[in-house]
Amino acid sequence: MVEVGAPVASRTAPVVEKPSFVEWPAVLAGAVLAAALSFVFLTFGAAIGLSATSPWPGSGLSAKVIASIAVFWVLAQQIGSLLIGGYVAGRIRTRWLEPGHEAEFRDGLHGCLVWAIGFLIGALLLFATAGAAARTGVEVAGKAAASVAATTDTMDGVIDTMLRPTVAAQAPTATPPAAGAPQQAPRPRAATAPAGGDDARAEMSRVLASSVASGGLSAENRAYLAQLVAQRSGISQQEAERRVDGAVNAAREAADKARKAAVLTGFVTAAGLILSLGAAWWAAIKGGQHRDKSVPARFEFATRRRTSP
Repeated sequence: MVEVGAPVASRTAPVVEKPSFVEWPAVLAGAVLAAALSFVFLTFGAAIGLSATSPWPGSGLSAKVIASIAVFWVLAQQIGSLLIGGYVAGRIRTRWLEPGHEAEFRDGLHGCLVWAIGFLIGALLLFATAGAAARTGVEVAGKAAASVAATTDTMDGVIDTMLRPTVAAQAPTATPPAAGAPQQAPRPRAATAPAGGDDARAEMSRVLASSVASGGLSAENRAYLAQLVAQRSGISQQEAERRVDGAVNAAREAADKARKAAVLTGFVTAAGLILSLGAAWWAAIKGGQHRDKSVPARFEFATRRRTSP
């Protein structure tokens, strides 16, 4: 006998889809916040760096001190912004019915995703800024381009030193000839050395660069450079050879400085990436713990007085 009004059981059980444990809104919120804070900190650091420099001697910090402060500030702003972004992602993530260690792992994983997406956003902003600057005609140089430009400027200075003419001695004042003495014909002036053209300077720069790359300057190239220097600066062949040797050593020192700077930049960048990843992981776990314990996220500048009920 069938009861009237009894619910009819469905033939198929409802399919419950397993939700994703990665909450992309929380990750994107933390990443966008980290990218924005990084931009603000970098702008603030640039203003501090410009205020610390000065064209007047003795009125600003040295180049080494400014470089050290810049490296420290880049690392600090990178780690600090990702700390805040990871904390926000871990704090606003919804916790499922997982045990404590699993919740910490998932919170930390959200912090790592904030780290990854934050750097992607920063790279996109960098490329967009470079593209806009290129469209407006502003020259944008990266670290590698800056190193190449610095090396080129150093090479130009080396060539200028090689082609620098010697300071001519002041000619003695001519005394008027005595009365009745035969007048001597004036001596022709020494021909001035022709100025080094762009083609010759480019050739000399290529020869010096190849000597640095190959590890030595051949005897033919050394004699050729010395001949060019002697002709264009009006000095002896021996003095020109000494200048060429000094120019080769200066070019090697410049290349060695550029290499060390590139190595240091690579190590600092890698260390900053690793430290910021760990900071985002730790901050996301802290944010999850504060979420579970309902820790109030507020800034109190004064101690509140407890009132009796």
